[in-house]
Amino acid sequence: MLSLGLLWRALSSGGHEALEKEDDHQAHHRPEAPSRTAAMEQEQERALEVYDIIRTIRDPEKPNTLEELDVVTESCVEVHEIGEDEYLVTIRFTPTVPHCSLATLIGLCLRIKLQRCLPFKHKLEIYISEGAHSTEEDINKQINDKERVAAAMENPHLREIVEQCVLDPD
Repeated sequence: MLSLGLLWRALSSGGHEALEKEDDHQAHHRPEAPSRTAAMEQEQERALEVYDIIRTIRDPEKPNTLEELDVVTESCVEVHEIGEDEYLVTIRFTPTVPHCSLATLIGLCLRIKLQRCLPFKHKLEIYISEGAHSTEEDINKQINDKERVAAAMENPHLREIVEQCVLDPD
């Protein structure tokens, strides 16, 4: 930043020598922009992208979206860079009641919609918020097991429900 003393001298003398001298000094001694700050900004942008994708998912038994029911919020999405242009996306959703029988289905909907819609390379982890469900450990295992997810999507009835939930609103 230009020092006030040099600025005052430059303005009062009518010359630009002091300004140029300060600009040269700053150019040689300016610390490089921290790459971590840029990475954090990129991660925040990615997290908002993720949230925009999942917020419109419909609840399997109510006419509301997951956002309207506070099942997902902006703060439930975390994104961290794990490689060059590759991100770890972590979602922690909160079912409406601790014994929600459709929590696994909601997790499946989150996974399917993100697998289809995320525009960047990613690894996806989906969890129920800690303490938010009576069987959260079992459900977390199910919704993060690729084979179980694939098997669930082979079931025509489940696939139809998931398709209805992840359908983009008009």
